[in-house]
Amino acid sequence: MIELMILGFLAEGPLHGYELRRRMEQLHGFARTISDGALYPAITRLTRAGLVTREAEAGRAGAARQTLTLTDAGRARLHDLLRDADGHDITDGGRFVVVLSFLSLLPDADERDAVLRRRLAYLDQPASFFYDGDRPLRAADLTDPYRRGILLSARATSRAERAWIRELLDEPPREETS
Repeated sequence: MIELMILGFLAEGPLHGYELRRRMEQLHGFARTISDGALYPAITRLTRAGLVTREAEAGRAGAARQTLTLTDAGRARLHDLLRDADGHDITDGGRFVVVLSFLSLLPDADERDAVLRRRLAYLDQPASFFYDGDRPLRAADLTDPYRRGILLSARATSRAERAWIRELLDEPPREETS
């Protein structure tokens, strides 16, 4: 996700490292902070791979600061990451928010729709946070008000997301079973 965020934000224009980190934290840091120990080695890897360039310029206090720019190869890598989003990138809500934040940068509408269809297929599967053996428990099955609240909130969020994706894909709504 760090690589995707770096490439995605740089696709919007060159940035200094601290500004990039600020944007990454605003997008994803509410759940997981972005440390310098994760960000700067990732930038170095992307630079060595020719996906990002760095240009030093004088800073206010005399210390040089780096301006990061996406290369054509970096844009191609970004498109690959978006096009190929699958697995945890689709099933983990926080990771999917990152994919979704940059999905409009993928030029091919059919490829964007394919990513949304993978998310929709995941959301359409019966699931729960709580089980009785292999059987997912529904909110009505629970007596614990907090666990019931989790399921009610998750169901409402899932229903809204599925409706939004179907609207984008121009698909008719499906009948709810739970």
